[in-house]
Amino acid sequence: MDKILIIEDDEMLNAGVCFHLEKGGRQPVPAYDLKTAEAVIKKETIALILLDVNLPDGDGISFARKIREKMNTPIIFLTAQDMDEDMIRGFEAGADDYITKPFNIKILMQRMEAILRRCRKEEKNTVYCCKNLQVDFASMTVRKGGKPLTLTPTEFRLLQAFCRNPGQVLTREMLLDKLWDSEGNFVDEHTLTINISRLRSKISDEENSYIKTIYGMGYQWMEGEDE
Repeated sequence: MDKILIIEDDEMLNAGVCFHLEKGGRQPVPAYDLKTAEAVIKKETIALILLDVNLPDGDGISFARKIREKMNTPIIFLTAQDMDEDMIRGFEAGADDYITKPFNIKILMQRMEAILRRCRKEEKNTVYCCKNLQVDFASMTVRKGGKPLTLTPTEFRLLQAFCRNPGQVLTREMLLDKLWDSEGNFVDEHTLTINISRLRSKISDEENSYIKTIYGMGYQWMEGEDE
């Protein structure tokens, strides 16, 4: 049974969402602040997170960014902040959906089901293998020649961008759009260059270089023989 974490300090609203989730065959896990939510995430396998923006001990936007650095658990913001700028910040922080209050509970349930269905399909193919590399997108782990390889969150997001687009030339602008630092700011050109260099040094060996520079254009992930 999928466990859904509801991080919402409005007790009545939290209880109402929990009721409908139980009715729909899900297992709700209520949390009324971020401290409790962090403890839940550490010990439970959560399928989806419903997250308010304004909470007693912090803001949901920053919390979502922290989650995104460690895991790909789907996040739906559930908030009264309905300005376009608020929604943009939510999606930039890694949200899969953004629902404003007041909302229709039936529509919320359907949106959650749609995301869970998508995740189940993605889970069937979360491991990507290329030459002597094995990348698990779900657990955000990498192995090289069967041995664990340590990457920073930014290096992993960069590797994921390449693995998801094999053979495609990715411009620097495209890569910059995919790389956000922990404060939600764009990674700059210099930082991108450093991260590509570090990633190359970690994944490459004498036989495989993986990332090919296309001068004047960008970079290309090489699945076949390097040219």
